[in-house]
Amino acid sequence: METTLQVNKVRNQDDLEKAFAIRKIVFVDEQHCPPELEWENEEESIHFLAELNGEPCGACRWRKTDKGYKLERFAVLKEFRGKRIGQALVAAALADLPADAHYIYLNAQLDAMRLYSRFGFMAEGDQFEEAGIQHFKMVKQS
Repeated sequence: METTLQVNKVRNQDDLEKAFAIRKIVFVDEQHCPPELEWENEEESIHFLAELNGEPCGACRWRKTDKGYKLERFAVLKEFRGKRIGQALVAAALADLPADAHYIYLNAQLDAMRLYSRFGFMAEGDQFEEAGIQHFKMVKQS
C-alpha cells in the first residue's frame, strides 16, 4: 500500500485545531507539560500540520524572536513515530523560513537531538530543563 505524507502550512482554523490536538496529546497528556506553557506565542507563530494518508499525525511551528528564528513544538503522535514524519516537519519548517533567516535555533529534547543534527543543528551551551524535560539549545550551522 502506498503511503502519502504531506506537511502543509496551517491556513485555517480547522487545521490549527488539528495541530493543537496533536500537541495536547504529545506534550500535555504524554509528557505532562503544563498546559499554560504549551499554549503561548501562538498568534505570532507559523504552524504546520503533517498528515499521513489524510490522517493528522504531526505538528510544529516556527516564529521570529528577538534572537532570530525559533523552530518549536515538534510533535508526532505515538502510533506514527518512526515513519520519518519528524524529518518531514523539520524540512517543511526550514523551507518556509525567509531567505534572510540568519540565526535559526531550537530547544531540543535529548531524544530528538539526532534528528535535528541531520539538518545541521549543533548543541550549544549547557543542558537545561524546560517543562520538566531535559533539553539542549541547538543552532543551525550555515
